[in-house]
Amino acid sequence: MQKISTIILFFLLLISSLNAQQSISPELTKLYKDIDIGTAHQNQYKRMPLIGISASRGTHGGSIVSGTYVESILKAGGIPIIVPSITDNNTLREIVKDLDGLVLIGGDDINPIYYNETPLPDINIVDSIRDIYDQTLLKLASDRNIPMLGICRGEQLINVAFAGSLYQDIPKQFANKSIEHKQTQPREEGTHLVTIEKKSKLAEILGQTEVLTNTYHHQAVKKIAPHFIISAKTSDGITEAIEAYPNRSILGIQWHPESHAAKGDTTMQKIFDFIINEAKTFGKAKELHKKILSVDTHCDTPLEFKKSGFNIGNREENQVNIPKIEEGMLDAIFFAAYTAQGPRDAASSQKTVEKIEGLIKGIHKQVEMNQDVCGIAYTTKDLIRLKKEGKKAIFIGIENGYGIGKDIKNIEYFKNMGVNYITLCHTKDNDICDTSSKSNNEWNGLSPFGREVIKEMNRLGIMIDVSHAGEKTFWDVIELSTQPIIASHSSAQALCYHDRNLTDKQMKAIAKNGGVVQICLVDLFINKETKKASIMDAIDHIDYAVKIAGIDHVGIASDFDGGGGLIGCTGSNDMINITVKLIERGYTDEEIEKIWGSNFLRVMDEVQKGAKE
Repeated sequence: MQKISTIILFFLLLISSLNAQQSISPELTKLYKDIDIGTAHQNQYKRMPLIGISASRGTHGGSIVSGTYVESILKAGGIPIIVPSITDNNTLREIVKDLDGLVLIGGDDINPIYYNETPLPDINIVDSIRDIYDQTLLKLASDRNIPMLGICRGEQLINVAFAGSLYQDIPKQFANKSIEHKQTQPREEGTHLVTIEKKSKLAEILGQTEVLTNTYHHQAVKKIAPHFIISAKTSDGITEAIEAYPNRSILGIQWHPESHAAKGDTTMQKIFDFIINEAKTFGKAKELHKKILSVDTHCDTPLEFKKSGFNIGNREENQVNIPKIEEGMLDAIFFAAYTAQGPRDAASSQKTVEKIEGLIKGIHKQVEMNQDVCGIAYTTKDLIRLKKEGKKAIFIGIENGYGIGKDIKNIEYFKNMGVNYITLCHTKDNDICDTSSKSNNEWNGLSPFGREVIKEMNRLGIMIDVSHAGEKTFWDVIELSTQPIIASHSSAQALCYHDRNLTDKQMKAIAKNGGVVQICLVDLFINKETKKASIMDAIDHIDYAVKIAGIDHVGIASDFDGGGGLIGCTGSNDMINITVKLIERGYTDEEIEKIWGSNFLRVMDEVQKGAKE
């Protein structure tokens, strides 16, 4: 034992002697001290947005980025992250999740097969791996609505990705040859004048409508992508800048502003200041969604279940599925078991009850198939639990009371299957009430059966939904219901006349009743010019509803997979754009939290609490 102790002591002395001889150098000591001092400013850097930079591929497969991109982002207040030039989807997806902005840099030509053209015989070098990498990175960022700046090839890439096309070879394909678009002068020197559209975002950013820029490109935008506008051109007609329209944060620049900015050009630096500011707002929206409970109160996705092989766990082509919900950072969504109005004889009514039962069972089946990422929610507590587990909450509603048939006991049966609200009618009168649309004023509001339905829903703690209800029906419900009511997917009639929308008087009545108005994202309920209906119109409706009903009585419903979708908000992945726009309108975190879910959940909690045995 003593011998072992002696050996241990010997080795301890030896190690101590070696450490003394191999002490850390003064230079390394100073470096470590500087690093430790920097921890005092850690919070400042936490607030700086993470900006991904795409990379070129080196000769040995490395990822290469010019220092001028990095420098320009740092000057603007962003943290540059070079995204490795790889083609593994899962790795890139995990990287993109954390980004607040993305800069797509210059490089070689893009293969024309990506815009449905045959390559010209003497096209410049294309890198097939770089093309796949860039397109993958861009799609992943676009799916999450991450603000993007494309530079040179990056601008062309954006145009191609959104279904535009390019001139493969400007000298051969473009008639006007008055400007040489591949200068020999240093990159920081401007060699041609670019004219900017006065009402464009770019003009707003730069504060001027003419700039002298460098030029280093062999391809250029030919056909502009849908929902984009050309915001700048040279005198020969070549497109020099594009931007998303009307309200996505995507900007493409044909020249190299980073080369100008690196040499102290304050005008060009504004382009990077812009993308950093956009990224800050987007980053704030992401952080807010991590803390709040966000609920989309109406979609018709169960109608998709009949498609062969459909799975809400896959990123399908429809508007709502779990990957898109995750990308949009939503926590919960109401799946509506919907039926159109049909014949009201006993046999037809019973078939409809069976149809609704089948749709609800289909919802449960889809959730069971994907129980690792989602779960059925009955209460707010379920939603909170599921969010903590990293899962999405699926609530259930019935759209059209026709689905309960002629037996009032079906209401309790469906409640036990998870139903939390019932929309009293759809576009035709039914056994419960008159509709707002194709009504014959059969009941002049609620029918006798409908009055019993209202009482039973109150008794069971099921929310009464007046979307689609005729105005006389609405007032009957307000008078009869002992609990707050909802309009699960309606908008403001004052901004866009439609019989489906609510009058100011109705919105005030819902507020007085303690209920909530969920603004709907259907184009014809949002803008009379349906083709122009955009997310900004929806924000206007939210603003108006807040003004009329108050901040405690407004929420959001997409009606996706059932007619919903606006420019700038076409699927569940786009819903975070609403948060970005609310931030830009000056709404506080608390107000946004109310709009996104706490108002609706308050009503649901109160209705459920009021249930009687």
